[in-house]
Amino acid sequence: MKELMTGNEAIARGAYEAGAVFASAYPGTPSTEILENVVLYKDKIYCEWAPNEKVALESAIGAAIAGARSLSTMKHVGVNVAADPLFTFAYTGTNGGFVLISADDPGMHSSQNEQDNRNYAAFARILMLEPADSQEAKVYTKLAFELSEKFDTPVMLRVTTRICHSKSLVELEDRIEVSMKKYGKNIGKYVATPANGKVMRYKLEDRIKAMETYSNNTDINTAMYHGSDIGVISSGVAYQYAREVFGDEASYLKLGMTYPLPMDKIKEFAKKVKKLYVIEELDPYIENQIRMAGIDCIGKEIVPSIDELNTDILRKAVYGIESEAVTSEMAAVVRPPTLCAGCPHRGFLQVLSKKKNVMISGDIGCYTLGSAPPLLAMDTCICMGASVSAGHGAAKAFANAGLDTRVVSVIGDSTFFHSGVTGLMNVAYNKSNCITVILDNRITGMTGHQQNPGTGFTLMGEPTVEVDIELICQAVGIPKSHIFVINPLDLKETDQALTAALALDDASVILAKWPCILKKFSDQDKEDFDLSPGKCEINQEICTKCKTCVRTGCPAIHSGDNIEIDEVMCTGCAVCMQVCPFNAISREVK
Repeated sequence: MKELMTGNEAIARGAYEAGAVFASAYPGTPSTEILENVVLYKDKIYCEWAPNEKVALESAIGAAIAGARSLSTMKHVGVNVAADPLFTFAYTGTNGGFVLISADDPGMHSSQNEQDNRNYAAFARILMLEPADSQEAKVYTKLAFELSEKFDTPVMLRVTTRICHSKSLVELEDRIEVSMKKYGKNIGKYVATPANGKVMRYKLEDRIKAMETYSNNTDINTAMYHGSDIGVISSGVAYQYAREVFGDEASYLKLGMTYPLPMDKIKEFAKKVKKLYVIEELDPYIENQIRMAGIDCIGKEIVPSIDELNTDILRKAVYGIESEAVTSEMAAVVRPPTLCAGCPHRGFLQVLSKKKNVMISGDIGCYTLGSAPPLLAMDTCICMGASVSAGHGAAKAFANAGLDTRVVSVIGDSTFFHSGVTGLMNVAYNKSNCITVILDNRITGMTGHQQNPGTGFTLMGEPTVEVDIELICQAVGIPKSHIFVINPLDLKETDQALTAALALDDASVILAKWPCILKKFSDQDKEDFDLSPGKCEINQEICTKCKTCVRTGCPAIHSGDNIEIDEVMCTGCAVCMQVCPFNAISREVK
């Protein structure tokens, strides 16, 4: 039986068919849907959202050491967070099969950078597989578990946005029930002290040699000959682009296992072709290793190392043929992303944007859109949790220079759990006067409404403990009197809290608590918040067209001959009503 699947769906299916029993992840585009599909097999696979990628990886490592087939999934920047345990786990090796899914994002469709995580496999010295379509995504996931156990190593399955989200036919097979590997105390293997680590280091090199031998002989690294004039070496989705552009004019060495590279097979292929191209997205990962082996090739001198690759870019690079039908995404006029109508972040950012002599240290989440016009209510965005830590550093720098500039750090609830707690602990411990704003919209918003430790539910839908953010803030050292819990859609209450916090010369927290307007409201949400549906309307006889309401950035407000509110989009949040200086806007409860 075959089914049309995305790569993410296929990876989940592969984990199921392989007999995996444990999966942990932190959501992040383009990886999120993997765990959201693994949960469909929750009768066989225990799965969870972890507070961050490091915790997810460590949890899966623990399950693997216990003897279970386990996996952890994350986007490319998530591997940065999880790198600490990953590198050591490469030394210790595993027990049950262990697979790490790294979902890279060439072109930065939903990311702050486009790092090429193939480099991580070589850096950490772990086996790496790269599927080129959904069928391979399933097959390689299953193979990854087998190779992990065969070579006693973690295995990285590296995919990209195009593999994750595009669809192709996948052949479904039955699940293979795999018994837990027997667990036994083995201090020399799993306790990474320097003395043990020195021994592990030599064993790691032996594993790499064994894996390279396998790489040179496996069918997933395969040559396809169509003559000797042109040869192409490629992997992943770049191979699909190469096949479409070169067609049968070229012979191909398609690489499914890209660490260690099958250098013997590459040398053999290179000898049989007159001109050799290496086609890959982003870094010259394969090309550099080929050149170091003394093999001449054409690669990044013609193929861009920036942005997502596609057939038009490749066709122009190789043949000089430019498509007239497609314009570059960079040149196209696109609608800028904006906070949704009714988003609770808008109210808070609207008030914050009016404060003077304030640096706003931002973070990763929906609220990052507040950096765009017309709000301009965010000055920095580095990585998950950086708003609090960077805000602290900036505050100390301003104070040291004798400046009275204040710092407001803005972070979301899921991001706070991810990596903001330790930053806030640092703020309190080192006596900063930062104002940390936690925008708690009761869900993990930007990645599509995943549960987190503050929502009261697990990934598998089970009710669980709801972590109290206010108590965490007190526990790390913020006095209760310095914590302000507000409704961010109430602009007067929000302004009062910000004013009070700015008046303090100590660390403080503003907890802005209101559910995401797109969230499926839980019974607890309905009990805690007045979520009565409403609509706002402009009285055209009173309206002066001053456009103050337009400057809130609400997409439901349209400016033309008249200022009007789209009744279909409007949720009745009433931010526009509160900013209107002429009381021309009213709200009606529906």
